[in-house]
Amino acid sequence: MEFTPQRVVDIECEIGENPLWHPDDRRLYWCDIPQGRIHWYDPATETDGVAHESDESIGGFTIQDDGTLLLFQEDGAVRRLDPIDGQVDTAVEPDPDRFRVRFNDVIADPVGRVFAGAMHALDDGIPGRLYRLDRDGTLETVIDEAILPNGMGFSGDRSQFYFTDSAMGDPDTTGKIYRYEYDEQSGELADPEVFVDSTGTPGFPDGMTVDGEDHVWSAYCGGNRVDRYDPDGNRVSTVDFDPDKVLCVTFGGEDYDDVYASTACQESREVEGDGAGSLFRFEPGVSGRSEFRSRIDV
Repeated sequence: MEFTPQRVVDIECEIGENPLWHPDDRRLYWCDIPQGRIHWYDPATETDGVAHESDESIGGFTIQDDGTLLLFQEDGAVRRLDPIDGQVDTAVEPDPDRFRVRFNDVIADPVGRVFAGAMHALDDGIPGRLYRLDRDGTLETVIDEAILPNGMGFSGDRSQFYFTDSAMGDPDTTGKIYRYEYDEQSGELADPEVFVDSTGTPGFPDGMTVDGEDHVWSAYCGGNRVDRYDPDGNRVSTVDFDPDKVLCVTFGGEDYDDVYASTACQESREVEGDGAGSLFRFEPGVSGRSEFRSRIDV
């Protein structure tokens, strides 16, 4: 099957990440991490804009039960944003003594917790980590050492959890997607196995999503593509892009039958490809699922 990504928002996001379809607003939201911006796109009117701009980076966000966006920022800070009126309040106060790096990529689980990756700081000897934000606002470490925590997802029966370690910045390590046994009641992860090893392929696996057939779609930073894998980890199709850095994918639209992909433009389009930094869309020939909503009660 041929897939042709269409550039729907021509913009030069420095690090365009975490696209997420909001069924209440019927809009697609995504962030430009270092610029601290939340962008939106309305496919019905083909309009777009900026819902929020912060002086802090935004590593990722979820949609809360009440429709607000839960922003994961610097030093462990978590804030709520009303994307319509722009009001912001703090859910979890920053804790710079514990968190000396920003968050990177997050996902809500079926009961409203949030799994949140945190960047490494190799010069300071700080590894990447994966945290779980419980509904009472408590942050627990669930993976205490990774290179670069990235995209995550759940199997359709909610028994398995996918976790991407992009391994960017470590020339001796290849990016991998791991699959864990997941306990919905406790939020615990166990028995990791390598689902995809990117050895021998261009780029690193970055953001990801899981479709309605339990196939995994993984965006490849530095690889100009999105790959689809069956439940056994076999690549079954590839979507090629002009931009070099394809960072994340998600399903969206009324019936979740479109895929949106965010990209990066850290240098220039001459270097990183036509449309680098833009938001793209393509028809995958399969439907996805709505992402779970967070229910952080603090």
